[in-house]
Formats: sequence, C-alpha cells, structure tokens
Amino acid sequence: MTTVLAIDQGTSGTKAVVVDGDGVIRGLAELPVRPHYFDGGAVEQDPIELLNSVLDAGRAAVQQSKAVVDVVTLANQGETVLAWDPDTGKPLSNMIVWQDRRAESVTARISERSQLFADRTGLVLDPYFSAPKQAWIRENVTRSGVVTTSDSWLIHQLTGEFVTDVSTASRSLVTNLDTGEWDRELLELFKLGDEPLPTILPSDAMAGTTNAFGALMGVGGLIVDQQAALLAENCLEPGDAKCTFGTGAFLLANTGTKASRSSVGLSASIAWSSAAELTYCFDGQVYTAASAVRWLQSMGFIKTAADLDSVAAADAAGVLSVPAFAGLAAPWWRPEAKASITGMSLSTGPEHVVLAVLQGIAAQVAELGSLVAADVGRPLQRLRVDGGLTQSAVLMQSVADLLQIEIDVYPSQHATPLGAAALARVADNPGLSLASAVIPWEPSITYQPKWSLEQATEFRARWSAATEIVR
Repeated sequence: MTTVLAIDQGTSGTKAVVVDGDGVIRGLAELPVRPHYFDGGAVEQDPIELLNSVLDAGRAAVQQSKAVVDVVTLANQGETVLAWDPDTGKPLSNMIVWQDRRAESVTARISERSQLFADRTGLVLDPYFSAPKQAWIRENVTRSGVVTTSDSWLIHQLTGEFVTDVSTASRSLVTNLDTGEWDRELLELFKLGDEPLPTILPSDAMAGTTNAFGALMGVGGLIVDQQAALLAENCLEPGDAKCTFGTGAFLLANTGTKASRSSVGLSASIAWSSAAELTYCFDGQVYTAASAVRWLQSMGFIKTAADLDSVAAADAAGVLSVPAFAGLAAPWWRPEAKASITGMSLSTGPEHVVLAVLQGIAAQVAELGSLVAADVGRPLQRLRVDGGLTQSAVLMQSVADLLQIEIDVYPSQHATPLGAAALARVADNPGLSLASAVIPWEPSITYQPKWSLEQATEFRARWSAATEIVR
C-alpha cells in the first residue's frame, strides 16, 4: 500500500512523518517555527523560516525512513495568509498567523452583512478567518503579487501549481458552504474580487509532483490540520467529535454530508471531500491552550509543560482563570477580550494559578462541547483528544469532569499527519474507501468523570460568570 510523507505545518513547528501502508511510522522529524507576537494583536511568521522547516523536516524524515515514498501530503494552519510573487515564488509579506487580530477593522466595516456571511459560508464574520487577513494585507502591506493562505504558497514551492483544497477554502469567509466554490459577491465585499484565486481541489485529489524531498513524488491529499486530526481519529459518522490540544484547542464534530449552519455561534466548515462528496463539521476554537502554558512558563510558574501536573494544586482554592490571551472565540466571538485570573488572596501560590489556567482551558472546551450537542441535537457520547497537552492528566481529567463524558486519548502524537496520510492513500488509490484508508486505533487512556454533575454545573456557572469580566 502507499507510503506517504505527511507534513504537518503548524503554528509553532513543522512535523514530517513517513508512514507506510500499515500505519507504521518509518521516519519522523520535527523542527520549530517561531511565531512573533506584537502589540495590537499582531502575530506573524517568517515565510522563509517556515518553508525551510517544511523542506528540512521532510528530507530528514525521508532519509531516516529509507523508504520509497509514493505521495507527499500537507496539512496546513488553515487561516494563516501571506502575499507572494507567483512568477518567482518570493514572499512579499510575512505570514499573518490565524491568531492575528489586526483585521478587526476590515470585519467592522462590513459587520452589517454578518448574516449574509453566516448564511453563505457557515462562518462568523471574524478576523480569525483568512479573507479578512488577506484584505488587511492588501490595505496595509502590498498590492503586488497574489495573497493566499499558506498552503497555496507551500504547494507552489513544491509543485509550481496554484491550488488550495476545499477544507482550507471553507475557512476563508468567501467560499460557499453548500458548493465548496468561491463566492464572488463575498469576495467583492472584502475588495478581493479582482484577486487571482487558486483552484480549489477535492481532498482526495493529486495536486502535482515534486522532487523537493529526493525522488519524484506525487503531491495530494491536502487538508486543514484540524480536519486531518478529525479524520485520523476515525470521526467518520455524524456526531463523532475530537478536540486537538495544540497552540490552541479545537473541537470538531462530524455533521454528515448535508451542510448545516450553527444556531449557537459555532463555525460550520467542510471537513473533507472524497469520492465527489462533501463531508461537513462544526468546530469551535480555544485560541490559547499551549500558548497559555507558555505564558505560565514565561511567568516562572512552571519550567516546562512537563511540570504542569506536578505543580498544579489539587484544588484551586477559589482561583478562576479565563485564559483569553488572544481573545475569545465561539460562542462569544470577542477578539478584544483579555485574560483574567480572579479569586486570588495572599495565600494564592503558583500551584493554584497553574490549576486555574488548566481548568480555564477545560471550561472553554466544555462550553464548545455543549454547543455542539445543542447543534447536533444530542449530547456528545465521548470525546476523542490528541495533541501535546493530552499528556497533562490534570487537564484531561478537568475536561472529563466538566463535560461529564469519557475522554479517549489518541495513542499517537501525530494525529494530524496520519489523517492527511489517509487522504493521500485515497488520492493515490482512487478505488480505496476513506474508511479503509484510516488506520484503526485504540485509546492509550480513557478519562472518566470524577466530579458529580452538581460539581461540574456549579464550577461552570462560576466560570461563566468570570467570563463577564473579560467580555
């Protein structure tokens, strides 16, 4: 079966995995990528550093594997954008990262059309998504070249093609949710109507070929990182849900093959397309998860993320945190919100703050779980989780306690590349079903609620009241 080089290009790093047809990882390389945070909500990355991380990690993984790779696939950040020269491939701006809030001025100007955007795209009119950032670049940085999401530039560097995939396009605010095609009226509202646009490919399509990693390889099975993890965790049926704990935390639930719009402020997106059929999902975002943990490090409360469980108190002693360091997403959509820690006294120590921040992350995830349940019409039965922060038993137990359901931890730290690899297998073998392409798995650990329903309800009520401060 197909051997895949799957590249997960994320906010704080690039991971390259060579995985064979049996799901065995033959090669692995990871390189850091440094996002730069500035006043005014700006978050940027150096495109050349990011490109080099893709090339270097990919080559290292291939060399380590000693395998013949058939297909390269890329999972991307989704809403990160840049301007670049389509003739030379040279970047004309820094990458504007999905966390960047400077496009608030763009969305504010057209806020009276928010319902139109919700109806057409399934998304909330918010600078989190890619089109507002693209418009901001055009207004503030450069009118030259093209302005696209990061995947289009990276794929162009590898293949020379000018493409994106349907899941990434659906995160733009200018793609019709029902058809998966660009919406000209919405592009005009962002003053992007004259922009050259990449061709939107199905998730199971081949985009081209590359020799950037050695021998000539196909390039295909492109997808957004969070949807890739949804696929890897075998969330193939409506109501199946997962949450990835990375730089942020992202809860996605499969909603089937009929496009639905959220009634409670979640995003509705295309999860993937396969065999000419679109599959949809609801998703909600916690903008700061691992980035909140990095704040704890910077303040000296912990030395590394591995210290979370040993430092965290058994009880927060009344301390509550709303870790909105980059604003609040669903269901509040308050980009201007600031983080808070309340309930402190002279007896408060680092251990209480650490636990409060972890519980604050868990509380946001629990809110998203409740919203998904409201939209799909039934409670979540369990939640599948992946990402680096799943190594914190305190955080995972807090999620189980507040959601009052079992939490299944994905047994690999590589859910995103493994999900992208499944699509690459289908792209390379058109007769292969998506279900057959996903590698079966069992949870490495399952967390069951220890709190009573009354405890969870009381905490969530107090935490919800604390959000009023930051809103």
